[in-house]
Amino acid sequence: MNRGTLLIGLGAGLVLGAVGYGVYRAGVIAGQSTPSSVAAPRAAGLRTPQKTGDMDPQTGKKVLYWHDPMAPAQRFDHPGKSPFMDMQLVPVEEGAEDGGAIEISPRVQQNLGVRVAEVTLGKMDQGLSAPATVAYDERDVALVQARANGFVERLYVRATLDPVRKGQPLADLYVPDWVAGQEEYLAVKQLRSAGAEDLLHSARERLRLAGMTEDLIERFEASGKVQPLLTLTAPISGVVADLAAREGMTLTNGAPLLRINGIATVWINAEVPESLVHQVRLGEVVRARTSALPGVVFAGKVSAVLPAVTMETRTVKVRVELANPNALLVPGMFATVQFSTGGQQDVLQVPSEAVIQTGTRSVVMLAEGWGKFRPVNVEVGSEGGGRTEIRAGLAAGQQVVVSGQFLIDSEASLKGTEARLR
Repeated sequence: MNRGTLLIGLGAGLVLGAVGYGVYRAGVIAGQSTPSSVAAPRAAGLRTPQKTGDMDPQTGKKVLYWHDPMAPAQRFDHPGKSPFMDMQLVPVEEGAEDGGAIEISPRVQQNLGVRVAEVTLGKMDQGLSAPATVAYDERDVALVQARANGFVERLYVRATLDPVRKGQPLADLYVPDWVAGQEEYLAVKQLRSAGAEDLLHSARERLRLAGMTEDLIERFEASGKVQPLLTLTAPISGVVADLAAREGMTLTNGAPLLRINGIATVWINAEVPESLVHQVRLGEVVRARTSALPGVVFAGKVSAVLPAVTMETRTVKVRVELANPNALLVPGMFATVQFSTGGQQDVLQVPSEAVIQTGTRSVVMLAEGWGKFRPVNVEVGSEGGGRTEIRAGLAAGQQVVVSGQFLIDSEASLKGTEARLR
């Protein structure tokens, strides 16, 4: 009995083992026969979208376009590398048209101190101020030089920057050629023969050709005797900017003695940023102030915008000419120049603190409502009075962030990075 039961159990085990092995082999064979039929649809399904309208195999949604989350206003109809950043473009799918925007709860906005302002349309207060320095009027200069060989017997001006008045004595000169010419003139003048008048005229011309000025000749004729020492006088009023003469020195024809700069008018050279110099107009009336004379305002006009940019400061020198009553303005003084450049047309404008300058573009954070914010590229124009002109990218009535925008911009940058990593 026990032996029969054992044989029956053994036979049943052998049958079950055979059935199990048969099922296993059938599964292996089926698995080897299906890879090509399954892999093809799978590979086709995982193919990345190549144009607008393609389906994203990961989400099953249709791709509308590609964009750079840091420049969402620019759209592309195919994938590729962003022209703005060194990264790949990100697809925007159906239901995600707000790509690039971020959402911030009201509580977080309050913690960040987010404030918004409206984009307005109006006239810009384009008053432009620029630092400046006072300089001599280079058109009001007189050069006194030796007109013949001689000697400096006496010098009335002793140092540079000494003030002088027009007609004031500067130096006594002894010029041998002038003395000989004067003696010849007086000798001819004593003649009573016919033609003496022509000879006198010729003698006078020789004095002029020897280098004597008309003023010196007239003073000699008025005295009626030889003037061994002739006094040079100041041709204009001003200050001695350069003094090369010294008592007892020998003069050569053409040698400079001194240079006089007039101070009745002065120049104020204002340093205007190259991006704002287009606002300055020739002949424009400006006001100048200096800390050395508090409460005193000087009025002048723009006489020139110099065609050169200072490389270190990226500014253009604007020359303002103004009167200098009582010589209050001294060359070298610092001053502040106020240009009146008010515009006449209404322009879009936002607070200047709303604009983020990245170095290659200008960005503002647009508040779209319901806690959503989007970075928008804008084209900026002139700036003044704490306001910046917006030439493109915004419309009147929109809201832009003026406080906390840098944190929002950082969040937008992180979102763009995350989108690229997905």
